[in-house]
Amino acid sequence: MASSSTSFIQKSFKYDVFLSFRGEDTRTNFVDHLYHALQQKGIHTYKDDERIKKGKKICDELIQSIKDSKLYIIVFSKNYASSSWCLDELVKIMECQNVAEHTAYPVFYDVEPSEVRKQSGAVGKAFAKHENEEVADKWRVVLKEAADLAGWELKNTADRHESKFIQKLVEEVSLELRAINFKIDEKLIGMETRINDVLSSSRTGFDDVCMIGIKGIGGGGKTTLARAIFDQVSFQFEGISFVENVREVSKSSLTGLKSLQNQILSDVLNERGITFSTVHDGKIIMKKRMCNKKVLLVLDDVDHIEQLEALAGETNWFKPGSKIIITTRDEQVLLAYQVTSIHNIQLLYDEEAIRLFSRYAFGGVIPNLGFENLSQQVLHYAAGLPLTIKVLGSFLCGKNAIEWIDALERLKTIPLKETLNILEISYNSLEEDYKEIFLHVACILKGSLKGFAIKVLESCGFHARNGLRVLEQKSLITVDKNEYVGMHDHIKEMGRNIVRRFYPDEPYKHSRLWIHDEIKDILANDLGTEATRYIRFYTWKFSPEIMMNGLRKMKELRVLDVSVGYVDASKSDYSCQVLKLYKFSNTLRYLRWKNYPFKYLPETFQATNLVSLEMTHTKFVQLWEGGERKVLNKLRFLDLNHSMLRTLDLGLTPNIETLNLEGCCDLVEVEMPIAGCLKLIIVHLSRSMIVTLDIRLAPNIELLDLRNCFGLVELQMPRKSPNLRSIKLKNSKLRTLDIGLSPNLEYLDLRRCYDLEELHMENVCQKLTSLDISCSKLRNLDLGLTPNLENLNLKNCYNLVEFHLADECLKKLVCLDLSGCLRFRSFMFHIVDDASYSEGDASCGEDDGFCSEEYASCNESEVSCSEDESLEVGPLAELHLIVNSLHLCPFHPVNKLPKFQFTCYYKEDAPLSTTNLEKLVSVGLCACTNLDTFSRSICGLQRLRKLKLEGNILEAPKNLDQLECLEELDLSYTKIKHLPDSICMLKKLKSLKLKSCWLLEKLPQDLGLLESLEELTLTCRKIKDLPDSICMLKHLESLELYDCSCLEKLHKDFGQLESLRKLTLSSAMIKELPDSICMLNKLEYLELRYCSSLQKLPENLGQLERLEDLNLIGFKNLSQEVGGLQYLERLDIEGLNNAAIHNKSLLYCALEMLLRSFEARKSEFTHIFFSS
Repeated sequence: MASSSTSFIQKSFKYDVFLSFRGEDTRTNFVDHLYHALQQKGIHTYKDDERIKKGKKICDELIQSIKDSKLYIIVFSKNYASSSWCLDELVKIMECQNVAEHTAYPVFYDVEPSEVRKQSGAVGKAFAKHENEEVADKWRVVLKEAADLAGWELKNTADRHESKFIQKLVEEVSLELRAINFKIDEKLIGMETRINDVLSSSRTGFDDVCMIGIKGIGGGGKTTLARAIFDQVSFQFEGISFVENVREVSKSSLTGLKSLQNQILSDVLNERGITFSTVHDGKIIMKKRMCNKKVLLVLDDVDHIEQLEALAGETNWFKPGSKIIITTRDEQVLLAYQVTSIHNIQLLYDEEAIRLFSRYAFGGVIPNLGFENLSQQVLHYAAGLPLTIKVLGSFLCGKNAIEWIDALERLKTIPLKETLNILEISYNSLEEDYKEIFLHVACILKGSLKGFAIKVLESCGFHARNGLRVLEQKSLITVDKNEYVGMHDHIKEMGRNIVRRFYPDEPYKHSRLWIHDEIKDILANDLGTEATRYIRFYTWKFSPEIMMNGLRKMKELRVLDVSVGYVDASKSDYSCQVLKLYKFSNTLRYLRWKNYPFKYLPETFQATNLVSLEMTHTKFVQLWEGGERKVLNKLRFLDLNHSMLRTLDLGLTPNIETLNLEGCCDLVEVEMPIAGCLKLIIVHLSRSMIVTLDIRLAPNIELLDLRNCFGLVELQMPRKSPNLRSIKLKNSKLRTLDIGLSPNLEYLDLRRCYDLEELHMENVCQKLTSLDISCSKLRNLDLGLTPNLENLNLKNCYNLVEFHLADECLKKLVCLDLSGCLRFRSFMFHIVDDASYSEGDASCGEDDGFCSEEYASCNESEVSCSEDESLEVGPLAELHLIVNSLHLCPFHPVNKLPKFQFTCYYKEDAPLSTTNLEKLVSVGLCACTNLDTFSRSICGLQRLRKLKLEGNILEAPKNLDQLECLEELDLSYTKIKHLPDSICMLKKLKSLKLKSCWLLEKLPQDLGLLESLEELTLTCRKIKDLPDSICMLKHLESLELYDCSCLEKLHKDFGQLESLRKLTLSSAMIKELPDSICMLNKLEYLELRYCSSLQKLPENLGQLERLEDLNLIGFKNLSQEVGGLQYLERLDIEGLNNAAIHNKSLLYCALEMLLRSFEARKSEFTHIFFSS
């Protein structure tokens, strides 16, 4: 890890600090203590009696020492100004102070700053002897300049305690120097980012002791990172110690831990000769002596908790603000020590790796010309491991291309010893069974799913889950977010080298075989031995006869994992007679053979130790020829998917846990034994021909998959299934289904079960999150208590008339589809956070339901909440309801209630604790609609921000005032005649739209009470006037009145709409506009289109200073008032003709004024439309 050099060259100083002082005042007391405190802190300090060498001119050396110092501490005492030596020093110091690289700090020991500044008091008395000297004025100037600098005053600091004062001074000087001098070693590539990541995520309060863990692979850079952090922050602490090689030192002798304790005490206390007899005594001393110090302690390469207990004890060993950094390969050590801030070491990225390698191989930051491709091969081998990169870079430095190529070829067969030795330390620390698990992963299981690895390892008798966790904690393997087991290439190489190293040229003596060519050679030449325990052989084409014959001598074989891509049946005899010649080892525990060519297992194979049998995509008809019954007591996992199996008797597998017969298209029967299958937890029978299935004696089942079993007509479930989590029955012919008591059921898929008429669920399904019963014949559905339900699909359930969903079931519901039920032509319910909403694209997944068990929420890109101030009070909801009339309800043909069908879009910004959804479906699912009930349901919706109703609605909901959060109300395209007075109580309503409400006769008289209304849109031909109270709408910004052909007047106080920006009066019968309209000083848009009765415009129209757009299309009496609109940018006056012009001279005058105005504002002018 390293970085390129900085962009500027920082000057290097000989001394950190130069002390200027009057010897007779402070040399043997304050300055002496200050000097030693600075030295102990590692601050290189100049003090004249310590540094000036004999035989030199004092003046010359002193001046050079001043120039060679970064910081100056000037100790002003009573007699400082009496010394010309001190004053000449001060002159030179202040000259250097004015250069950017130097900084001076005054210390006012027993004088005040004002005394130095003005040469008064004791300072004035001392300076008096120089009054007649030629340089006195110069000295006065530098005394004043120095006194004006920021510094320290003893009497105002630390209550005059010199020791505390010195401690504070030294800390601040140390901090200043650290900030100036700290620069990450330029050889450490990428270190700055890694340091910041650790420090930023481990911030603690002042009263905390911070424990930080850094874990990772050996050679990955843990120590380097810890050292870099130590160097960067050490100046902030009162005591520091970096303890390397804790593992090695603590185990090297009986006194190892004691010696490390002694090191920490010596470093932190800056004392030597501390003695104690035992580790226990060391703990007592460490706690007693360090508890008052703010400590930075690094413990490098820890591998056991007893080391931490001895070296870091508990947090009360240290003063608050201390920081303990621990590096380890074993995460469990950190967890056991309760370290909460744990960081995985990040290996080098490609760009970082090439820079680090180039430094060691070429002495630069990029590879030399001609070595680019070779360098990439080296880095591919190193895989980001800093140790390997450094070792190979140093080894290849100075070598020619041919030698590079030879070295790379050697690495293919002989691993890099230095790297393997470091990595093998982690392996050696494992217990024996964990070593076996590690070797199995390194040789065979790397890259497989964790579940598969567990199955193989458990088949071999290992405690796999715990074992894999131990390997992961020791940084020997990784498990990614998709549950794949990974391993660094060098660790894999180390593991495989352990298996091969004693017999590198005799693979038939290895315990594990995974190399394709070696396996082919062993099988073809019948070289198998009892040494072989595990084989993984994936090949496209290989003779089954050679395979079976080559396995004969491997009598201790535990795992056989074979996949043959192609078998040519025409060239071989796979009959039963041939099979009798072969056999599998009876020690086999795990047998997997994809495309196994035979119809049965060998007759001689007893399979008494077999735990897992996987024969997929085979011609398997039965386990043994002739239906021979061999009870497999140890078999837990049976996978015969896509085989030709017709029947299976589970009585032969009493301990079966997982059964996979997916795609067995000939399968017609699975027989359950009388004693049941008490351990069976997973059943996959999808795409089989099974007609009936009885699993009543499998009460512990967890997953049941019977998708696309098109002939399935009967399924008998256990009365109680406490562990059942998922049922998939898509495309079955079930008429009834009783799932019994399944309290942990999470997913139930009954899509396209077209014959399903009855679904029986117990009242409590607490964990059910997804239910899909689309396209069924259900008439009623009672979901009981399902409080975690998130997705419910009842699409195209045409017969559904009763639907019961308790309030508790709505809290987490994010998607509900009732589309196709008679009541709802379309019903979409969504809960979303931050996405974009589109009403025309509001679906919940596939067109026929949810697409998978993992489908946990709607597509969030489809819907969203818009930003609004009202969101400050919490999440809100929106409803868009389109109503269509029906002539007949097939369920209630004689019912006289109105018949409606809804298209409903409902969404929530976030889950609301409301009963909104229940209210939307509470009126039943048939078309019969009680209008009062409908009105109560709508007005009972809580936290509704937006309500849009359209279609064949005859009257608006009556109690709209209950919608306290409503901001937008859209009743456009309805058949409403009157608006309820309750609408005027909507205090938060901002928008009211009444487009194409042709039957509406009037607006409420108290409309002016809508104090927040900003937008009012109306299209209606029956309204003759607006309520007088409309003038009270102080926040109204837009008033649009389209096709209001009966509107005859506007109120005389119309100008009180002080916020109005847009006014549209289209096709109105208004004869004149009130003069007060000219008071609308914010009006920007005015449309008087086709107001044919309008005689003239107000005389003071020119007062509308902000009017930019004026539409007078169809207005025939244009007058010169228009010419006064100096800021007009657009004028539409289409339709003028000579016969209709009332006064040509006024028209010409108006146009002339307009054109003059336009000419003066050419750059602003955008549009004029004139047509006669």
